[in-house]
Amino acid sequence: MTEEFHKDAIQHPIFKLIGESSEELNMDSYVIGGFVRDYFLKRGTPKDIDIVAVGSGIELAKKVASKLKGNPQVSIFKNFGTAMIKYQDLELEFVGARKESYHRDSRKPIVEDGTLEDDQNRRDFTINAMAIALGRKTFGQLLDPFSGISDLEKKRIKTPLEPGITYSDDPLRMMRAIRFATQLNFTIELNSLQAITEHKDRIKIISKERIVDELHKILMSKKPSIGFKLLHQTGLLPIILPELTALQGIEEIEGQRHKDNFWHTLEVVDNISENTDNLWLRWAALLHDIGKAPTKRFHKKIGWTFHAHEFVGSKMVYKLFKRLRMPLNDKMKFVQKMVMMSSRPIILSEEHVTDSAVRRLVFDAGEYVEDLMTLCEADITTKNPRKQRKYKNNFQTVRQKIIEVEERDHVRNFQPPVSGEEIMQVFNLKPSKEIGIIKDAIKEAILEGEIPNEYEAAYQFMLEKGKQMNLKSD
Repeated sequence: MTEEFHKDAIQHPIFKLIGESSEELNMDSYVIGGFVRDYFLKRGTPKDIDIVAVGSGIELAKKVASKLKGNPQVSIFKNFGTAMIKYQDLELEFVGARKESYHRDSRKPIVEDGTLEDDQNRRDFTINAMAIALGRKTFGQLLDPFSGISDLEKKRIKTPLEPGITYSDDPLRMMRAIRFATQLNFTIELNSLQAITEHKDRIKIISKERIVDELHKILMSKKPSIGFKLLHQTGLLPIILPELTALQGIEEIEGQRHKDNFWHTLEVVDNISENTDNLWLRWAALLHDIGKAPTKRFHKKIGWTFHAHEFVGSKMVYKLFKRLRMPLNDKMKFVQKMVMMSSRPIILSEEHVTDSAVRRLVFDAGEYVEDLMTLCEADITTKNPRKQRKYKNNFQTVRQKIIEVEERDHVRNFQPPVSGEEIMQVFNLKPSKEIGIIKDAIKEAILEGEIPNEYEAAYQFMLEKGKQMNLKSD
């Protein structure tokens, strides 16, 4: 056991107060887990602090709260034997030291009171098992029974106990191992990686919500591809996101090949992560090509095609979100829209950019046109410098055209200059299909540039259209 002391890690007065409170209750207390890990990684001071007490964590939380200014509320979670205090900008979670055992069909442990050593044994990784003592005599002492410091230095994810037991007991730890490897840019120790592969099917007992929570954290890391490569390598990805692994592979017929859309997708996700922290736009990058697996066809004259893959992919987004119990709300609709429109700016950038085509793009994308452009620029994964330069320049042209068209025509979040009520009034109509026909004709005329997006021009166009339809105006 190390004899190192790290009092500078626990300079905040709250730690001394916790230590004093635990001694008054005749128990030992320690700060453990992510706070200690991040201190040694110099990742800033975490606001979430886990305190383990050799005794009742709930009693210790109550004691601490009674000594704090303003007597903050103690939130008690009896089922888990934990308590939480929100104080200033800190979230303090207290738990009694415990040992755990598991049933095969559940990740919910049978919990018994235990020692600090028992509690460290049950931790997921060595880098999360380090503790710093808060008692008066041992204040600041590091307790690192599994050489977590060494694993931090080696940038290694390793389990305290035999990895097969750790992952089988709580299969969510397989996702957490991959998530930490992604966030910290660490490697997973070989035995641990093999154990994840061996126990991958155990992930099926974990709730979809917990899996998605880890997927979000992987997606929001600096380089998400690290995590998705590990999920793929261990066999977890086809269980969780089969739509992605279905994209893997290159087929060749009559000398004609297509690119591997799985590895391309991971590049796109990394590219977009350099330019946006929007989680749902990163999801759109991850799913933008999922329609290519079911739509892949080979035609002798034109080679490989993926007709309507954007439409098919946008439908698959709904099924995927539903299966993973993700929100079936505006966030999902945003991802669907991005997937559905993901090729539109690319087609524009390859052709002569007309005002009319740009107006339609801005009209259809609405407030998300910037997000769509960010996605399409991330989709440039060619390794040919000349092609890459050309595509980027073309996208700049499209962006400039969007600005010009929008300043002139105001079609983003388009509202028709003439309302349905006014059409009814002018032609003395009751609600009918004629009103829709006239409104659509005005919209098309504006998008095609036949008339400006202004009231007077739209009104005159409406009168002309009504006359063609044999409608009489008042």
